[in-house]
Amino acid sequence: MGSTGVGSAGVGSAPQRSLRVLVLGGTAWLGRTIVEAALRRSHDVTCLARGASGDVPEGATFVRADRSTSGAYDPVVEGGRRWDAVVDLGRDASHVRDAVAVLEPVSASYVFVSSVSVYADTATIGADESTALVDADGTDYGGSKVAAERAVVDAFGADRSLIVRAGLIGGPGDHTGRSGWWPLRFARAAASTEPDPVLVPDVPGLDVQPIDVRDLAGWIVASLERGVSGTFDAVGDRQSLADHLAVARRVAGHTGEVVPVDEAWLEAHEVGPWAGPRSMPLWVPVATHAGFGARSGGAGRVAGLVPRPVDETLRDVLAWELSRPGPVGPHGAGLEPDAERDLLAAARAR
Repeated sequence: MGSTGVGSAGVGSAPQRSLRVLVLGGTAWLGRTIVEAALRRSHDVTCLARGASGDVPEGATFVRADRSTSGAYDPVVEGGRRWDAVVDLGRDASHVRDAVAVLEPVSASYVFVSSVSVYADTATIGADESTALVDADGTDYGGSKVAAERAVVDAFGADRSLIVRAGLIGGPGDHTGRSGWWPLRFARAAASTEPDPVLVPDVPGLDVQPIDVRDLAGWIVASLERGVSGTFDAVGDRQSLADHLAVARRVAGHTGEVVPVDEAWLEAHEVGPWAGPRSMPLWVPVATHAGFGARSGGAGRVAGLVPRPVDETLRDVLAWELSRPGPVGPHGAGLEPDAERDLLAAARAR
């Protein structure tokens, strides 16, 4: 692969040649979006996956395999098959170690989708890829990603490896509910026949920088085409949490009441940060995580990662949320209506 000083992504121009791309995954959200982006660029894509998350996009070849079993990669190396690039979305370091051991002799390059959760320091604003990492002990998500990154670089070398440390990924298809909760909540309030106030976190100094899944996927494919190597934080443009919520209100058409509450109040009322049941999505404790959504992102911009306006991401994820079958409500993150009503009553009674 080439150097990291690569300039523009060139996503709009035709690729010089069709690449043989092996995606380890490709049936779930980000993996599927990467496959779709590669197919649109006329690349030959094979997906190796269990298939538990669904089918691969039309046009891709599907190889069913369980990466935890012996011989999982045999079907994609037999007969002298070779690959221009492997894209690995794994979170289990042992799976990645097994994959690089088998695929290094038959692949020109390897892309590993990691996470900004690998960083030990989440408090420093504007930190970059040189920040110290958590221990590669594999016992938690960040540690496992660190161990996997090292396995990739040890096997393929720095010049044949692309490590993509993704921030919060958002946009249509976000099954985690983190990027969709706020526009959906404001839309529900705007559509209510009676006054429906919305509880919001008031956390001065906290920034967010979600990256649209489509921008991330497109940049990964463009980077494969241009032979980009190195390690990059893949993050969106920074904005304060307050400004992000204002955008979510605007795209949802909400002009009603908001009830701001601070971190101490949320913690006292057992509202969790970030995601999960009874949570306030996108909020993380500012004292320890002010830098989690405020990374530099400069290297990624030089390498051609250009995020779309957050308005577009939130508008599109809202449309996706409203199109989902079943009740319109929280999934993966956010507050159930009854819980929020109780919290609003408590906030007003202060």
